[in-house]
Amino acid sequence: MARKENAADAANAGRLKQIALTYKMTRKADKKLGLVLAAVGIDTFGVFLAIGFLIGHPYYLGVLGLLLGFLATAIVFGRRAERAAFGQMEGQPGAAAAVLDNIGRGWTTTPAVAMNRSQDVVHRAVGKAGIVLVAEGNPNRVKVLLAAEKKKMNRIVADVPVHDVIVGTGEGQVELKKLRTTLLKYPRVLTGPQVTATNDRLRALGDLMSNMPLPKGPMPKGMRMPKGGPKAR
Repeated sequence: MARKENAADAANAGRLKQIALTYKMTRKADKKLGLVLAAVGIDTFGVFLAIGFLIGHPYYLGVLGLLLGFLATAIVFGRRAERAAFGQMEGQPGAAAAVLDNIGRGWTTTPAVAMNRSQDVVHRAVGKAGIVLVAEGNPNRVKVLLAAEKKKMNRIVADVPVHDVIVGTGEGQVELKKLRTTLLKYPRVLTGPQVTATNDRLRALGDLMSNMPLPKGPMPKGMRMPKGGPKAR
């Protein structure tokens, strides 16, 4: 019994530390955070308390207003913390992969399935909407990466729809904070077993490419790959 109580106390302490850390990080980007949260909590409590005096039940509505004030404060804090986090991540390499990694159940994400020398990158997410290729980097360069990766997907899993998204703030692009919502809005056209089969085929392709024997060191000048590939012994 004592162990369970100690574990619960440790978990609560961990949550409080996490909330405090989130507040500090959010306040760096949102200087008015404290004032906004205080105003939301006090205003909610004040409105319900005033109604309570008008109808003759100040204690009942006062307690209700206090609870709803905490709830409203928590909701506003969560939204402003999320907005501040996306603001700090915007334009950072790998930001889209971080969002995809937290998209939720039913999705399998693979970061950096394609990349060029300029570090423009394409990530892949697979779910009931099909395959979604998410690119981040220079819009002109990533279009080439997307086209090549989409062609590969259509060749490997021709019966699965493939969508492509470019993360950014320009025309025809999707803002980082709207990436998760965009993916969840795609129509669900695959069943659970079909999603599993698609992931298995893509995973097998990755294993095949990673296990393919490659010569060490630079290729000698004038050397050409034999036609028809290596023969089985």
